Amino acid sequence: MLTLLVGAAVAGGVMLLLTGVRVLQEYERAVVFRFGRARKELASPGLNLLLPFGIDRMRVVDTRTRAIQIAPQEIITHDNISISVDAVVYASVASPSHAVLEVEEFLPATLQLASTTLRAVLGKMDLDDILAHRDAINGEVRGILDTRTEQWGVEISAVEIKDIQLPKEMQRAMARQAEAERERRAKVIAAEGEVQAASKLAQAAEMIAAHPGALQLRLYQTLVEVSGEASSTIVFPLPIDLGGMGGGGATPAQIQSMMQSAVALAASQQAAKALGTANEKNQTYKPVFAPWSASASASIERWKPAQIPYCVRIVR
Repeated sequence: MLTLLVGAAVAGGVMLLLTGVRVLQEYERAVVFRFGRARKELASPGLNLLLPFGIDRMRVVDTRTRAIQIAPQEIITHDNISISVDAVVYASVASPSHAVLEVEEFLPATLQLASTTLRAVLGKMDLDDILAHRDAINGEVRGILDTRTEQWGVEISAVEIKDIQLPKEMQRAMARQAEAERERRAKVIAAEGEVQAASKLAQAAEMIAAHPGALQLRLYQTLVEVSGEASSTIVFPLPIDLGGMGGGGATPAQIQSMMQSAVALAASQQAAKALGTANEKNQTYKPVFAPWSASASASIERWKPAQIPYCVRIVR
């Protein structure tokens, strides 16, 4: 009988000891209250033995970083524009004792403080500054929160603004503003290009003026380039100073010969390119000279060489 009593007592003692056993994870810390007073030593990860019958009570705190979602906040900016902003706060417990003893619930308290701080910071700024300086806003809000939550044993590692919702009217106004800005930049770039092109053309004119033969060579090159295009009529004005050809004024026969050479070159280029399509469509090309006529040939000698306008037409 005595043996049974001793065995029952031992079993009861073991059960009482087992009720006081607590196992903590690596990321957990616990504040132990003995008769309602917090002990200075925190319960560490692993196996912890507590006194039974409610003598020791444990309050477990998770020390991992938590993401605290801030609900969308309706904010009126400094320039009286209503926006909706939501953000996320990353916080962790640096001091479990302060997180348990200094505040009732540190997570809801941190969330409420983050919401009011975000509204206070954004309410002092204009909309353009809010959209352009998100990083600065995140840093300012984090600094304020970290200072205020330090007494709670909570450390704020980061604050990030997730989204800024603008009214539809403001979105359309900003789109028009951005479009007008792009048009302004395009016009400025085009104007700068015109200025640069005018400068280069002035330099080219000076070089051609110093070498009169360059204008005639450039004219022949243009004739060859344009002759390759499939157009029905190609007109070339030729204001060439023919007075320097051969030391004397050019005769109508010389001008006629020059024009025939130019037309023959252009016609050969055009015929070589359009050989395949010309056979299918039965197209023919013939050179036509203008203003050549009997009256023009008779009166051309009375024209000044530098003012004679000639043109070559290639008619399909």
